[in-house]
Amino acid sequence: MGFHVRIYSERLVLRHQWRISRQVDAFKDNVFIEIERDGIVGLGEAAHNPRYDESLDSTRRFLDAATPVLERCHPRHFQHVIDEIDMLAPGQGAAKACVEMALLDWITKQAGWPLARYLGVDEQRMLQTSFSIGLDEPEIIRKKVREAQDFPILKIKLGTEHDDEIIDAVRSETDKILRVDANEGWKDRELALERIRWLSGLNVEFVEQPMPADRHDDMKWLHQRAPLPLFADEAVKNSRDIPTLVGGYDGINIKIDKSGGLLEALRMISLARTCPMRVMIGCMVASSLSITAAAHLVPLADYADLDGNLLLQNDPFDGIKVEKGWLRLPKRIGLGVEKKSRH
Repeated sequence: MGFHVRIYSERLVLRHQWRISRQVDAFKDNVFIEIERDGIVGLGEAAHNPRYDESLDSTRRFLDAATPVLERCHPRHFQHVIDEIDMLAPGQGAAKACVEMALLDWITKQAGWPLARYLGVDEQRMLQTSFSIGLDEPEIIRKKVREAQDFPILKIKLGTEHDDEIIDAVRSETDKILRVDANEGWKDRELALERIRWLSGLNVEFVEQPMPADRHDDMKWLHQRAPLPLFADEAVKNSRDIPTLVGGYDGINIKIDKSGGLLEALRMISLARTCPMRVMIGCMVASSLSITAAAHLVPLADYADLDGNLLLQNDPFDGIKVEKGWLRLPKRIGLGVEKKSRH
């Protein structure tokens, strides 16, 4: 006998409207799974993203298809379970990450281990996360920057014709280190180079995904000339993508909802180191469940951008903590995540 499975969705409401170069959101409807056996419950979350041909419906359909596999599987054979579930459909990384997350949570709870010990990572080697400031009017940008006063590193969304106004608004409030994410917004390589040269004099640490993900030749041209390090995000989902990025980027942004889970993310980290490329652990807009899972990779990374839960009004879970930007894993078995009580 395998697991009893429960799948449900929950609306996560954002503190501020979340705007990047290609979309605007006021909330996210994420999908959650609970797998139960022997009185132990494993938890998982899928933060789907339309950029990767995912939707609420496609995520639910995939998890419905995965349910019979989970209902008949043996937990100790979880690698075979993950392989079988991976073959159900191409893509759907968020749904696959959700299932793997729940399996790892259950296995480590059953063993009485924190997930960090199971993965062999040192939770004392955590990093500071950046805090993201989405596109908005200058007045709102300034307000967001003030609200993020406890975070020493800010991630600023650019990639529109209002880049100058946004940076001016940020710099009117703070001289903190900035990381810039254009979300594929600069379509012309000359424009991208001009923007990056401008940013290089403004205490910017690096630039993420300056051009569309499929523009590999343009990125190699840009990489040869850019005065700042360049990181891939939309251009890299899993380890198969990494070889195509060599010569165009200095680093990669790994997100478990892109990779399909923590185990593939670990493979990505190992492969990136051989290139060599730097590694950032990032996230989608998600609750503390998904963010805590991803945070277990931070001790192996160079940078962290794990603030998706901090953007929410109604985070339904208690897990990862942040102190002056420093990420702190919970001291509990499994993922260390618990559901908040509802009043």
